[in-house]
Amino acid sequence: MLDAWRPDPLDGETDVEVVRVFNAFRTADPNGTRLGKLMRRTLDQLYDGQRTGRYSWEQLHKTERTHYGTLFEINMRREFDDVIDEPEERQKLDYRVAGIDVDCKFSQRMNGWMIPPEAIGHVLVVGYVSDRDSEFAFGVVRAAPGHCNVGNNRDAKVTLNRAGRDAVRWIERPGDLPPNVLLQCDEQTLRDIFQPRSGQRRVNELLRRVTGQRIGRNTIATVAQQDDFMKRVRANGGARTALRDQGYVILGGDYARHREVAASLGGPIPQPGEVVSLRVVPAEAGATFAVSIDGVYWRTARDSEVCVDPAPEVGFK
Repeated sequence: MLDAWRPDPLDGETDVEVVRVFNAFRTADPNGTRLGKLMRRTLDQLYDGQRTGRYSWEQLHKTERTHYGTLFEINMRREFDDVIDEPEERQKLDYRVAGIDVDCKFSQRMNGWMIPPEAIGHVLVVGYVSDRDSEFAFGVVRAAPGHCNVGNNRDAKVTLNRAGRDAVRWIERPGDLPPNVLLQCDEQTLRDIFQPRSGQRRVNELLRRVTGQRIGRNTIATVAQQDDFMKRVRANGGARTALRDQGYVILGGDYARHREVAASLGGPIPQPGEVVSLRVVPAEAGATFAVSIDGVYWRTARDSEVCVDPAPEVGFK
């Protein structure tokens, strides 16, 4: 995360409007959490995994990839409605931020933003995301003539030259993109997860094979491909029941007690809308990364350990 940027001299000159836009977003999202969720949500909208089973950029059609920029612009307006206003009628730009007309640009590759003639001279907010690398970037720059390449694009669009790229004030780079665990799985694991015909069995396999990682709602929807996909995680017939006898505890980020247990076990802490699956075994009192549940201590099982005891039931509160 980058700190708030103050108008210090830069080569003898500071673009105060760029500073104001930068600080408006930094104040609204000090640690980049909102931007990360925005990027994740926009990717997931394109994948539409619940209906299609898709989970990667490579699975999208070319026309769908180009649509990300439009979705990004729309979702930015919705997420940051406390920062973004409508631009003045005379302007053909996307937003008004801190009283300044701003254009929004997204590129599938870093520094590849295409800038239309009407945005030349104006402040831009620019974004990039890589689901494969679990990172994103978001910054502010002025599309000054000296910052732009002279091109022969038929739409008269230009890109940032080296001076323009160096002038970007990064609010997040690299930002922490909420994980897409399916992209981290090897081919055999993916085949094992998606092979069952039953959505419940696919979710069971996901939570059996992908342990110690934050798993988001959209991943579960993509695997289940059912309307009631989160029901496949719960107890009373869901994965919590099916996997308990095999030593798996499934912790949900919507519950304080579950987050406490995840932290005590030394695992990743699920955020709201996420779960973490951990395989556990009984432990001695006072053991490192052990947690007491109903008077019994538990720790995360090693890969070589066989779980003979059912996992504990963690309360919801």
